[in-house]
Amino acid sequence: MPVDNPNISQDLPVIRQLDDAAINRIAAGEVVERPASAVKELVENAIDAGSRRIEIAYADGGKTIIRITDDGCGITEEQLPLALSRHATSKIDGSDLLDIHTFGFRGEALPSLGAVGRLSITSRVGKASAAQISVEGGAMSAVKPAALSGGTIVELRDLFYATPARLKFMRSDRAEAQAITDVVKRLAMAEPFVGFTLRDVTGGGEGRVTFRVEAENGDLFDALHGRLARILGKEFAENALKIDAEREGLRLIGYAALPTYSRGSSVAQYLFVNGRPVKDKLLVGALRGAYFDYLSRDRHPAAALFIDCDPHLVDVNVHPAKSEVRFRDPGLARGLIVSSLRHALAEAGHRASTTVAGATLDSFRPEPVGASMGALGTTPHAPQGQARVYQMDRPSLGARTAAYQAQAPMPSSPGFEELTEAYSARVETFDTEVPQETPAEGLPLGAARAQVHENYIVAQTQTGMVIVDQHAAHERLVYEKLKHQMAENGVAAQALLIPEIVELSEGDCARIMTVAEALSKLGLTLEAFGGGAVAVRETPALLGEVNARAMVLDILDELDDQGESMLVQAKLEAILSRVACHGSIRSGRRMRGEEMNALLREMEATPHSGQCNHGRPTYVELKLADIERLFGRT
Repeated sequence: MPVDNPNISQDLPVIRQLDDAAINRIAAGEVVERPASAVKELVENAIDAGSRRIEIAYADGGKTIIRITDDGCGITEEQLPLALSRHATSKIDGSDLLDIHTFGFRGEALPSLGAVGRLSITSRVGKASAAQISVEGGAMSAVKPAALSGGTIVELRDLFYATPARLKFMRSDRAEAQAITDVVKRLAMAEPFVGFTLRDVTGGGEGRVTFRVEAENGDLFDALHGRLARILGKEFAENALKIDAEREGLRLIGYAALPTYSRGSSVAQYLFVNGRPVKDKLLVGALRGAYFDYLSRDRHPAAALFIDCDPHLVDVNVHPAKSEVRFRDPGLARGLIVSSLRHALAEAGHRASTTVAGATLDSFRPEPVGASMGALGTTPHAPQGQARVYQMDRPSLGARTAAYQAQAPMPSSPGFEELTEAYSARVETFDTEVPQETPAEGLPLGAARAQVHENYIVAQTQTGMVIVDQHAAHERLVYEKLKHQMAENGVAAQALLIPEIVELSEGDCARIMTVAEALSKLGLTLEAFGGGAVAVRETPALLGEVNARAMVLDILDELDDQGESMLVQAKLEAILSRVACHGSIRSGRRMRGEEMNALLREMEATPHSGQCNHGRPTYVELKLADIERLFGRT
């Protein structure tokens, strides 16, 4: 005898139409996740209004008040009620949902904010009178006159007061304030010709300015470089490479940092599509792929990249927060990023980041206070723990030259050569009578002058000195040669006597077969074997004995997680790196002067020689002014 399921109601469910207040609260749950989301929506509206100066004020991490003041075109008195209506917008006419040239286009932000908080809008257009409208928990007030010189002020108070359960998911005021700052900085990068001011008004009054950038001048690249220097810091600007490339309707501009200027996480990666800040897996994977061969897996590149294209080539309406996009041709976008960045890195040659020299100088310890206090030329009563201040004037060039000549050893006197046997530091002698068209000191890495501890080459340049790690530098040079040979001759494949059959689901089989051609170029040959199985017929000879099933499953995991797989290439290049390590100049080997100079010249001619195979610098450059500062000669 059948028994009724007690969990199923015997009454038919009734379909009801939700009221506008419920609809807006549901929409707010998708659009407004936290105070930073509200700031993003309101600032984007201000940018769409043509503002050139935007001020953002918040209190208690944005939970109690968010106020956006702009000098944009404003909203007329008649259209203020419509601005708070759901799906009402001035950005599009609805005829083409792909032809989007603005940040906003759905008309959801303002009514959603008004449904979960207390929202007021004060605006003035041109010489017309200013007007104000407010909405509280979805209930809209009448329009009333207001005082405002121009532009618009949007004020949001008590966010989520109408949905108190959402407040329980808010983080601390400090964390929410940091999220707001991050949102504003990203928008400031996207709009270098707009000035931004961020103010914390917690406790009332004018509050304190936590972030401010003025509108930049000049062309696009000058403005962008200046804005990035102010937001990401001077060090990023000094060590960033200019990117400007175009392919089939997509243009990529921006700045990407040198591999030696890397970070411990991806916090310094900023990606934009048509000016919109995005966090897209495709673009992040392309950025990682561009630096794949120059950084170890625990280091991340720093970059600010902007892709501009016809709006019909990209769909921005695939995520409620519009933080993800979908390109019509994803491979084109990825290829543009990878090729452009690799070309820029190759053009950078042996260049290493300026922070390497700064870290080197910071590692020098000042003379401790307390020893030989009151020595000649020093301050006898320097505070405990501070470096001694030397009271000396820098002599003139003529005085320094005369002093150097007077201190030079006599020809018959024993010189540095007698250190050759007893110590590890050696100074090489060079034939100065041989004429040179270009003095070695005038070259980027200068002329070799000594070898220290049989591992470090000391070279002199026109403006300072260079210290080279001979093993790391030569390891990179050998690695680049091996990669070039592999690219020219291909990857040798080893045919399996009995092909290994790997059982997969039909979906996984179809997915891995989409990259079968690329894997074949790396020596891994796959063929469909019927159903969901694939046959592994060849593996890269360099890898030796391979667990084909484990490799196929790892490749599938990377495809699921990142949309691409570089596993085979990573394994091959890891082997090349080990071969390069064993085939390079070892630490402890004494080098003749001509060998050291030959290594320096080869570094100058080889791209990426400024960092080793793991992204560490191969040389340190110290300017003469930095060296003199170490000795208090400034």
